[in-house]
Amino acid sequence: MSDQFKIESVPISRRDSFNTRDTRTRNLKPFNSGDIKILLLENVSAKAIDILKKAGYQVEFHTKALDKETLIEKIKDVHAVGIRSKTKLTEEVLSHANKLLTIGCFCIGTNQVDLSYAASRGICVFNSPFSNSRSVAELVIAEIILLSRQLGDRSREMHEGVWNKVSKACYEIRGKTLGIIGYGHIGTQLGVLAESLGMNVVWYDILPAMPIGMSRTAETLDELLAEADFVSLHVPETPETTEMIGERELALMKKGSYLINASRGTVVDIDALAAALKSGHLAGSAVDVYPSEPLANGPGFESPLRNCPNTLLTPHIGGSTEEAQRMIGIEVAQAIVKYVNSGASINAVNFAECDLRAIPSTDLATVRIVNVHQNVPGVLRQINNILADYNVNKQISDSKGDVAYFMADVTVNNPNEINTIYEHITGITENIITRVLF
Repeated sequence: MSDQFKIESVPISRRDSFNTRDTRTRNLKPFNSGDIKILLLENVSAKAIDILKKAGYQVEFHTKALDKETLIEKIKDVHAVGIRSKTKLTEEVLSHANKLLTIGCFCIGTNQVDLSYAASRGICVFNSPFSNSRSVAELVIAEIILLSRQLGDRSREMHEGVWNKVSKACYEIRGKTLGIIGYGHIGTQLGVLAESLGMNVVWYDILPAMPIGMSRTAETLDELLAEADFVSLHVPETPETTEMIGERELALMKKGSYLINASRGTVVDIDALAAALKSGHLAGSAVDVYPSEPLANGPGFESPLRNCPNTLLTPHIGGSTEEAQRMIGIEVAQAIVKYVNSGASINAVNFAECDLRAIPSTDLATVRIVNVHQNVPGVLRQINNILADYNVNKQISDSKGDVAYFMADVTVNNPNEINTIYEHITGITENIITRVLF
């Protein structure tokens, strides 16, 4: 896979290379940026397309996910792929990705990508953990109000020609308690919005966090479930969170309370939730994510939650606002450009996070070596032995699991020295991928 990065010709000059008065920095490029091919799927933001095209890349754009056979064929020749939640980048698919450097998940979740296999192939994965937080939090606030007033059922009845003016079991949310499970980017914003509407906020997280506003933490999940009038889930999909809300947990919730899930579809036992709604133990629920979701829009959605009383079902649209998609497009596209052009892996999901300060614009004799290798003893010693005869201006190395990441800025005198460094590092047995940026 590494032959694609071999250097043919690099103009190098030492003129003014030690001029420290010019504070401008060089924009590193992966050889000819016009040779870099990007595949964007699932109608990612137009802003992302603009950023990637302005970087000089070739961009192929599709509004929908591709079937597996087409995806395998397309991914063979691209350097980066951008997806949302429907495209599954499994080991089978990624094994055909001969040139792939990076994957951009234009969403929060990355469970649609085999992260460990991607790392073992030297493929860096980025996501957007922050950009749609406000959109999801606002949706949950809207659902709290809709559920407390049974507006979903009232709207459906009116569309069916039924006038049903009732006040029984309809409430204000002021003074009610919102329990937030997962006090991260979304959970904290949700708590702030809920307090502004007069709600009391209690939260539970396995990691320590600073309470915002008047919110307070629950010692256990069971304590939160027993206290809250509304329970909202904001946790990742992990083995620990799979069906973390099941029959037992639903029974612990207050009679007449409400459950909202805008996190991951595997977090809630859907059959148990449907039973709790039909029995009247829960007064309502809002669900935006499901254990299995259709690959395309249209008819055919099936769920035990259909036709349950006071139940709001939405098609995974928590982050689907123009504002969120634009910010996601910017965040992920910029991460792709920085990684491809300069090797920066900051905010990577499956790589160690590394970066080096920029090379001064006057320093035309320095190139950047970027290397991914197996995280075993002795590899760094081999790399440093190769670089020992050169002036290494700066370097950084870190590891995550079985894969290590190395960056170094090296001063060279001619293109032959670049090729020598490249060939020696790629000759290391544990080498996964090596690139030279200049």
